[in-house]
Amino acid sequence: MDRDTFIAELNEQVKLVRTEYHLTQEAMARALGLSKKTLVEIEKGRSSLGWMGAVALCTIFSGSQVLSGLLGGDAGDMVAALAFQDLSPRYPKTLGGRVWWRTVEVYRGCRVQQNILSQHYRALNQEDQRICASFDLAEIRRRLDTEKEGGA
Repeated sequence: MDRDTFIAELNEQVKLVRTEYHLTQEAMARALGLSKKTLVEIEKGRSSLGWMGAVALCTIFSGSQVLSGLLGGDAGDMVAALAFQDLSPRYPKTLGGRVWWRTVEVYRGCRVQQNILSQHYRALNQEDQRICASFDLAEIRRRLDTEKEGGA
């Protein structure tokens, strides 16, 4: 999944999230920092949340079952994978992927996991700290190769 697909998927779910939280269009628009007119246009498929609106939706409504079902657990994890694509941040410790993740391989001493819904990958070290995330398994391996060769 890339950013454009992510945004398009969230555009289609805005109304369901709003309904899930029992919000009026006006209240939802205010929560997202949009005008009611813009929200109506998004819900009708004539406008888009854009990247910042999609991130706001995932952040503000992080407890949404609609978003959890769409993105495979924590929406913030998906946002981070897309935001840090082609970057190498230092991630905090995870819970080890007990619910939404399956281990696909151990590579260079790290567990490579794939999200069962969104299908993106992440690599965890022995302390369950995320080393990197990507939608491309080869990219995960490349980053792990680079980390190990660089003395990490």
